[in-house]
Amino acid sequence: MDPAMLVERAAAGTPAPIWFVQLFKVLGFTLHAVPMNLWYAGLPVALWLHLRGGEHGRRFGGRLLRQMPVIVAVGVNLGIVPLLFMQLAYYKVFYPATILMAWSWLAIIALLIPAYYGVYAYAWGCKNDEKEMPFWRVAAGWCAAVFFLAIGFLFVNGFSLMDHVDRWPELWRDHSMAGAALGTALNLGDATLWPRWLLMLGLALQTTAAWLLFDAEWLTGNSVGEDYRRWAWGFAKKLYTVGLLWFAAAGSWYVFGSWSAELRDSMFSWPLMGWPLVALTVLPALSPGLPWLLILFGGRTRAIAALVALGQFGVLGVNAVSRQVVQNLNLKPYWDVYSQPVDVQWGPLAMFLVVLVIGLGVVGWMIAQIRKCDFAPPSNVP
Repeated sequence: MDPAMLVERAAAGTPAPIWFVQLFKVLGFTLHAVPMNLWYAGLPVALWLHLRGGEHGRRFGGRLLRQMPVIVAVGVNLGIVPLLFMQLAYYKVFYPATILMAWSWLAIIALLIPAYYGVYAYAWGCKNDEKEMPFWRVAAGWCAAVFFLAIGFLFVNGFSLMDHVDRWPELWRDHSMAGAALGTALNLGDATLWPRWLLMLGLALQTTAAWLLFDAEWLTGNSVGEDYRRWAWGFAKKLYTVGLLWFAAAGSWYVFGSWSAELRDSMFSWPLMGWPLVALTVLPALSPGLPWLLILFGGRTRAIAALVALGQFGVLGVNAVSRQVVQNLNLKPYWDVYSQPVDVQWGPLAMFLVVLVIGLGVVGWMIAQIRKCDFAPPSNVP
């Protein structure tokens, strides 16, 4: 079976220019990636520090865990933006891929709800300053961390399956009955699946380190002293280094161990051969070096902490841009998003921009409320 036969050929028309769709798909994903990284890697790090860390480690763990309900709420809502734009312009590959793994895709909601409750259960224990955290709260926190990791794994399954139309016939044959898809497939045989999942974990460790510094210098107010800030910079240095090494290993596996020869040739093309896509391969690989060097040599100041946070946002952004280009190249043999007709609906686009600005303003207000909280150290800290 020709895999291209499984892609719908009818053209309904895209209600927004493709550049607009891809711009806000990438921007929306980058904004979503910040809180998503904090629950993806920051949650298990905070749980471990709160239970087994020293005085300052437990304080940071408690702070991040108390912030986590707001972080999860912001991340889930920001995740709607890239998901909607994906369905808007990439529906011809998004829906078939998620139908093939329908039960696992629906399981994301079944995992997210108890994970959210688990975060609240642990955060409430921190807020009440319980001297000894009850076992059920500890279990709820760790279950939430595992569920978020599983959710990330299922998302990577769906998005990698979108990119690789050539895998659809095999999965459909193995997971169908009388021609109807059973929705039980997972994209486990895709060479890009595991390195993409692990690559995001490396980025998430880096983001957690950047958040630690931003929190210590900008959100703590007068509730912590110089000793805590000194510890924060030292621990952030170690955590970001681990994330950098993890990112380098997973990224090398992803590029050199899972990309097809055709994709690698395109992404390493030089300016003389057309658009310099090599820049979108090299820049994402090198970008974490800037925040890392700032942490190492920039000095322990509020300005440097802000630059580290902005730099990490840029790291997530350039990686999202590169990922979008890779997706378009993978899909081009079967379906070219740029060849779709465009029927612009200006009214909904204007409404989206207005609501987006208002929503980001609300997020800024929520962060300001976090800054006003004078989090005292847990009473069980010696």
